[in-house]
Amino acid sequence: MTDIQRIGVVGAGSWGSALALQCARKGFHVTLWAYEKDVVEAINATRINAWFLPGFTLPDNLEATADLEACVSSSDMVLCVAPTPHVGRVMGAAAPYLRDGVPVVSCSKGIENESLQLVSEILERVLPPRLHSQLCYLSGPSFAKEVASGMPTVVTIAAHQDKVAVAVQRAMSDIHFRCYTSPDVVGVEMGGALKNVIAIAAGCADGLGFGHNTRAALITRGLAEITRMAVRKGANPLTLLGLSGMGDLVLTCTGELSRNRTVGFRLGQGETIEQILGDMRMVAEGVLTSRSAYRLGQQLGVETPIIEQVYRVLHEGHDARDAVEGLMMRELKSEAPVAYGAA
Repeated sequence: MTDIQRIGVVGAGSWGSALALQCARKGFHVTLWAYEKDVVEAINATRINAWFLPGFTLPDNLEATADLEACVSSSDMVLCVAPTPHVGRVMGAAAPYLRDGVPVVSCSKGIENESLQLVSEILERVLPPRLHSQLCYLSGPSFAKEVASGMPTVVTIAAHQDKVAVAVQRAMSDIHFRCYTSPDVVGVEMGGALKNVIAIAAGCADGLGFGHNTRAALITRGLAEITRMAVRKGANPLTLLGLSGMGDLVLTCTGELSRNRTVGFRLGQGETIEQILGDMRMVAEGVLTSRSAYRLGQQLGVETPIIEQVYRVLHEGHDARDAVEGLMMRELKSEAPVAYGAA
């Protein structure tokens, strides 16, 4: 495993910038790649990413670039923080410049709409086999702004190769940012992707004026849907009780900083999805993931009533209040066992 001194971060949105800041604070030399040249120029001139992470000064050992080769070719660890729809294109372009022995850490959460592939499957599709053993996946309850602020945050690093996960764990962990490792790549990824869809449902319920009972029900039954789908994909159900499952789900369904919850809240208040997305600069992954999650549930033969209703509200124009009625008036069933049983 390469000795880690230089880190490349691919993607300068709020999450990528926060992770770059975390790595720079640990003393690594960080190169942050942004697609937008004006973002690169502003970061290097002002030391602030005013577009995506305003209010935080980026240290001098962090530099921005629009040159993907320059970002990854000399890096001893590479963090991929591109939005899921762009992961294949961006990392496919980066592939020729990635060196052997360099951990590649996916920090993106989602399921590709066209292929219904997890980010791990996308990366194994676009990267050469020689790099597959270097892949790992970071997920867990982690708002970018709080990470940038140095608030204590705990996440999971999943990898098929334990030595890769441990190397990344040691590189990224400090008093502010603690990493656990896991061998369950599928479970960690499914939790990270699907919680965004449930968060839209929770936000929608809040926007409709419902209370804590409703939110608790959506979180609990949402976790059951996530677990059923993850287990069908080969995950360990216990993974979904951890940081990248229940932890991330609770955060995203309840936190005021959650973009996905905000989308749902505004839907519940009566705005259209076109209006909401029209004035959002940053990506709410759950909007696109709702489409792929609904289709993946059908493909896997798993009932996903909450995910289905979110899909219909977002993409078929169904009324949010009617969606709640549809959930409440379904056939009555037994709850247990949560992971495998009644939907």
